[in-house]
Amino acid sequence: MNGVNDLWTSTDQRAWITASDRYWKFVRPENKALELSLDKLQLERIASMNPGTWYNFLETEYFVWKYTAKNRLVTTRQQLRRYLVGSDLESLDQIRKQLLAFDASNARLGLSIAMQIRGLGVAGASGLLALMYAKKFGTVDQFLVKALRQVAGLPEAAALAQMKPERLKLEDGVLLIELLRRKAEELNQLFCVTTWTPRALDKILWTYGR
Repeated sequence: MNGVNDLWTSTDQRAWITASDRYWKFVRPENKALELSLDKLQLERIASMNPGTWYNFLETEYFVWKYTAKNRLVTTRQQLRRYLVGSDLESLDQIRKQLLAFDASNARLGLSIAMQIRGLGVAGASGLLALMYAKKFGTVDQFLVKALRQVAGLPEAAALAQMKPERLKLEDGVLLIELLRRKAEELNQLFCVTTWTPRALDKILWTYGR
């Protein structure tokens, strides 16, 4: 495959599997253990957390996973730590409970809930949802937008062209998640499987958008 446009139109499942495996070549060695751990994240673990362990998970695992650029990690963590300064872990925990209770088919609602967490914009919120609900959400960020702009003939092409990749709006996030859901369903039907998810696709597209 020469590029993401060729892959997007491919009906060869081997090409898609190869592209999926390619993701791990882009993961930094120092991040691989965390990446593997969060790749297997179970909702039961989130459900079992208390206010303190939920905060610790976000600060020491999720934020580290999502914000690999050191400057971004510092600034987003500063926002998260306001929950500690204000002794407000309970309000953060209420967001955890909302994330466990909402209808995961509702992309707008899921993003809106996750974006209540200090430090998370659309990209950060979608990443958390992608780990929790891989069958319904993918990480939507600047790399996804840049990759999708290379795909010819998408119905969302005009909207993609108007997006500001590093400052995605809620509406952008919803559109991108719905696009990933549609493609995942298309691949599942094409290959007679159930393994393709928005999360699986976002990992592939991330490698093409970098």
